[in-house]
Amino acid sequence: MKSPSSLLSQHLDYLKLPYLQQHYAELARQSAEQHWDHVEYLRRLIEGQYVERRQRIIERRVKAARFPVLKTLEQFQWDWPKKINRLQVQNLFRLEFVAQHANVVLLGTVGVGKTHLASALGYAACQEGYSVLFADAISVINDLALAQKRGLLKRQLRKYLGPQLVVLDEIGYLPIDQHGADLLFQVISQRYERGSTVITTNRAFKHWPEIFNNDSTLTSALLDRLLHHGESIVIEGRSYRMRDQSEP
Repeated sequence: MKSPSSLLSQHLDYLKLPYLQQHYAELARQSAEQHWDHVEYLRRLIEGQYVERRQRIIERRVKAARFPVLKTLEQFQWDWPKKINRLQVQNLFRLEFVAQHANVVLLGTVGVGKTHLASALGYAACQEGYSVLFADAISVINDLALAQKRGLLKRQLRKYLGPQLVVLDEIGYLPIDQHGADLLFQVISQRYERGSTVITTNRAFKHWPEIFNNDSTLTSALLDRLLHHGESIVIEGRSYRMRDQSEP
């Protein structure tokens, strides 16, 4: 016949409560020494299990998001850009725009921190329980173009429509042909009012037709969906990555 402690360990293992299984005995000892009541002992056990499970879930979300590098708002060098609306950026990290299925466009030249802030927003969203995907725009187009050739476009589109927040990095760095523009439009238009999209770009909106094969009609429709429930943030300054080369 199994002892009570063996049965307890077996039951906790079956229920997949590893923190309780590993710490109930030690916390029971502390409880006796510090004269906790039963509720306090139970509270500490459950709190430990909650924290451990929440951290594992966050780690899974972060892995699924496929960030190239993890970035946080705290790491951002506010004194580098010549122009940035700090309060506007900080307000985004309340993540209300994600709950509202709204969008964000970060505009600026190369190296001013757009991708850093976009990645940090995605990471913050993961920590708050949102599903996130990070991808550069050209990779998305190539992925969908390949899926279309294989007759799997509809299925592959779900990869970009499912997450509550999608970060599309580097729109405008390379020209997009008509086919690519159509594919990217499908992602943005089908996410409209269903999920949030964060975009980084080095091109002002008036130049976006040049990105999309000079298709002004498609560009206007795309911007209409992006900005109807969204806001844009302009960042100005020199490239942070080139700071050493620019010093005398």
